[in-house]
Amino acid sequence: MRLTLSLATAANPRSWPILDGTVKPDGIDLVPTVIHPSEMFWRQLKFQDFDISEMSMSSLMMATAHGNDDWIGIPIFTTRKFFHTEILVRRDAGINEPKDLKGKRVGVPEYQQTAALWTRGALQHEFGVHQTDMEHWMERVPTHSHGGATAFKPPPGTTIHQVPIEKSLGQMMVSGELQATIHYLRDNNLVDRSRVDLEHHPDIKTLFPDPIAEGVRYHQKTGIFPINHGMVIRREIAEKHPWTVLNLLKAYDQANEIANRQRIAHVEYHVWAGLISAEAGKALREPAIRQGIKANRKTLETAAQYSHEQGLTPRLMKLEELFAPSAMGQ
Repeated sequence: MRLTLSLATAANPRSWPILDGTVKPDGIDLVPTVIHPSEMFWRQLKFQDFDISEMSMSSLMMATAHGNDDWIGIPIFTTRKFFHTEILVRRDAGINEPKDLKGKRVGVPEYQQTAALWTRGALQHEFGVHQTDMEHWMERVPTHSHGGATAFKPPPGTTIHQVPIEKSLGQMMVSGELQATIHYLRDNNLVDRSRVDLEHHPDIKTLFPDPIAEGVRYHQKTGIFPINHGMVIRREIAEKHPWTVLNLLKAYDQANEIANRQRIAHVEYHVWAGLISAEAGKALREPAIRQGIKANRKTLETAAQYSHEQGLTPRLMKLEELFAPSAMGQ
């Protein structure tokens, strides 16, 4: 079976064996296209361009909750990150800790995007800062946003302004019109328009002075490594050819093993060369990422909880609604 596949431009090493053909799913001939995720999700949600693709977990939950049954999830998770550690703030805004975000003007590329979902969840549950405490400014316009394709409406009590089309989050951060921004994106694609390098701008800093230390703290406390992107397949294909789901999952497990072997080889070298300690090497040998529902249930259910809490989904989404039945036991 010949199927089109879309993966993110920043595909991690666990996707490379799929992209370059080192690993081939049994019975499936994949025709890959590499696209920026912001553009990919918009195209999939609005135009259903590809048979299989990465997908924003937040958008999958929202689309499914509002009756869009074009896609069914496969528990393959391609990107993860501690998104709240990446919040950027103006140095002159008086924002030195999360509670200082209350009452501030905060930019976000797309209010419903998974990175923003996780960031708001961490702010609420770790630091007592709720979405209603901030004034939000969204860059993407409805015609080119995930929200435009999933019938997104601002949750009750939440203030969301549209960034004027002639401006961008980057410009508004530099000018002082915004005081902070969540998950800033300046990559060239069809839906994001910011281009200013805020990371190296003298007037901008990260909210957390040591983002890595905050990520470690969060993970040690919660046990959660936030999932951003999963994989989806056209529901009509999965229902007509149910074997495709587990064959794809099996292929990604094989690709994951290749990436793990490469990672461990790097760890062994760094320990041997004295670049990291034996203790660090022991920790790094442990697999950080596993596919499937069983290994990721807590993280997925937390994302669903946050989505409902934040008013993105009208009810608490069950994993059985989001993922193919044959994959639920994996």
